[in-house]
Amino acid sequence: MLLPVRAAGRPLTLLLPLCLVLTGAASPGPTVPQLAFSRLQLANGLEVLIHEDHSVPLVAVSIWYHVGSKDEERGRTGFAHLFEHMMFQGSRHVGDDMHFKYVQQAGGTLNGTTNTDRTNYFAVVPAGALERVLFLEADRMGFLLDALTQEKLDNQREVVRNERRQNYEVAPYGLAPRYLAEALYPEGHPYRHLTIGEHKDLEAATLDDVRTFFNRYYTPSNAVLVIAGDVDPKEARRLVDKWFGPLPRRERPPLVRQWAMPVLTQERRVEATDRVSLPRLYVVWHSPARFHPGDAELDLLARVLGGKEGRLYRRLVYQDRLAQEVEVFQQSQLLSSRFGIVATAREGKRPEELLQAIDDELHQLRRSPPSQQEMERARNQIEAALLFDLDELGGFRGRAEMLQQYFYYAGDPDYLARDLERYRRATPQTVHQALLTYLGPGRVVLTISPGPATGPRQEERKG
Repeated sequence: MLLPVRAAGRPLTLLLPLCLVLTGAASPGPTVPQLAFSRLQLANGLEVLIHEDHSVPLVAVSIWYHVGSKDEERGRTGFAHLFEHMMFQGSRHVGDDMHFKYVQQAGGTLNGTTNTDRTNYFAVVPAGALERVLFLEADRMGFLLDALTQEKLDNQREVVRNERRQNYEVAPYGLAPRYLAEALYPEGHPYRHLTIGEHKDLEAATLDDVRTFFNRYYTPSNAVLVIAGDVDPKEARRLVDKWFGPLPRRERPPLVRQWAMPVLTQERRVEATDRVSLPRLYVVWHSPARFHPGDAELDLLARVLGGKEGRLYRRLVYQDRLAQEVEVFQQSQLLSSRFGIVATAREGKRPEELLQAIDDELHQLRRSPPSQQEMERARNQIEAALLFDLDELGGFRGRAEMLQQYFYYAGDPDYLARDLERYRRATPQTVHQALLTYLGPGRVVLTISPGPATGPRQEERKG
């Protein structure tokens, strides 16, 4: 079979100028970048975004299917991630295990990931291999089931189960995400189970289950395709229509897009032991969904507290020498988010000492807002990270994924300027208010201590 590919035709440049539209440069105030793109929708419902930049002869192709572990049925957990594996096993016109090889033979890289909210597949290739990648993606979108066999399902099911064992069951602190999810979310909540799924659910999966899952979610109307890099938009549209246009339209499935944020009225303590050398403490609260009011403020607060210049790092690592590492994060998700602090104790230190120091610092912040200097540092870190993703050498994948994220989570791929404005608009007072609103007594405190591997023990404590 002949795979579509052509030569790029010119040498790779060494510098990638920022090919963005910059607005506001002639007026006072910070410059706001705009990630330029064109948009179209095929008759079968496939959304397509194209970002053109000829500075480097590379192109990134990203396709998001709007299905994650939150959309799985009870008793069928792990399907979204299992299907990520199945999508690389061959389709009607692509031989078994050849998807990776065809992209790598063209000089490209590729992979896929699954989380609670979506499944994505991406490749970065020389510009001349764009048609090859589009053909491969279209073939598995339209004709994966033609090559599906029981042998492939059995093989990939075992791969996923081994991945679960390696990354969760035998990894140090590996079961912490499960303990946290079960403590944070009630029965029936879409975020209560791990994306990797349960062994019993994976073992129960049948070929009919897999076919049903594919037909429900892997449809053009439930996907967004982004092409970013050294492309001619007119030619890219022609190729997209050539390979994806003939695929039949199916109705977009009902998706879980909204869910009330769970409320914890008091502290929930969870304790476990595992084959680890040092105790680790997790303190986690529910927080607003991605791009909702309070999300940006808590993202800024995470940087005020975390990082080597943050309050908690200075206090626990440098000053009191209680911890060897500290991480603070606002984990932004579609339905609701999580604000968390993770601290690994130094040898001989107890989790209770870590928790006391953390609560002391939070108490100080509750009494008075962060300083303007702390706010500027946090804002600069966020903006620098965002703009670096846009401007790094070969960073077309970063731009493609940014367009995908804005489209999915904000409903508008042209959201970059408004995203930055969220952080620029925040003040010490609004960050302080977010702290008071969301980081109250209702939280989960998980400790994992050295010892024989045991399941979690849980108790409620009044705040």
